[in-house]
Amino acid sequence: MPNAVQSLLDILDLEPLEHNLYRGRSPQSGWQRVFGGQVIGQALVAATRTVDADRRVHSLHAYFMRPGDPTVPIVYEVDRIRDGKSFATRRVVAIQHGHAIYSMSASFQVREEGLDHQLAMPDVPHPDRLMSEEQMKAMVMASAPKPIRAYWERERPIEFRPVSLKHYVSREQLDAVQRVWFRATGPLPDDPAIHACVLAYASDMTLLDTSLFAHGRSVFDRDMQVASLDHAMWFHRPFRADEWLLYDQDSPNASGARGFTRGSIFAADGRLVASVAQEGLVRLRPATA
Repeated sequence: MPNAVQSLLDILDLEPLEHNLYRGRSPQSGWQRVFGGQVIGQALVAATRTVDADRRVHSLHAYFMRPGDPTVPIVYEVDRIRDGKSFATRRVVAIQHGHAIYSMSASFQVREEGLDHQLAMPDVPHPDRLMSEEQMKAMVMASAPKPIRAYWERERPIEFRPVSLKHYVSREQLDAVQRVWFRATGPLPDDPAIHACVLAYASDMTLLDTSLFAHGRSVFDRDMQVASLDHAMWFHRPFRADEWLLYDQDSPNASGARGFTRGSIFAADGRLVASVAQEGLVRLRPATA
């Protein structure tokens, strides 16, 4: 198993402290704040640990309230709000330095059969026909600014293959649409709960970037302040996060220093496996506003 994937699984393996209380740690990668997807994934792990195994997460709704400090652990406190015959509801609060930095509500359901329809997957090239990350780095990243190079050169647990590379090499104002194939860079355990938590982790990647495409901007621009504010996910069908998934994203709105983005996640066979929505801070810093 690649080191980055094993590190991700270690990060998602929370330490139980007490009944409904767990502790998570952050990778010491030099970032000034904790990656939002890490907190989403760890909070979902904490909630899942308190639910019977026959119930799978079907939705989560979360708010980011303070930036996480990667130098100290995060404590996750779970409130077992309800256990019904079909559904279980949990609330999770992530705490650092005595303050809540994140809160999440999640709902779990036993497997049921019912009506079935879905949005069709976009017609895009299969990832095998796209450049690998290594090829993309060799072609694009050699001339990229230092922050972008540092981000892409680090070994990561999730591999991405964008359908289009235009926004990496252009400051042109583009349609606020992004389509990216992704998967874990190594095999994951067969437990579906692990795959749900890894997908939750990955769902925060690239999403907010899409709201900047219409403005020819990047999350790496030094005059931009960019951060996730809230995050919602709905899990529709079984999937594996170590197999190719297509993240189809669009941003219908940016206003009030906030960008709103939606995402549909498809398995390679066309099944819609999850939907995502997020609003984030996309603020021009005062000196350039």
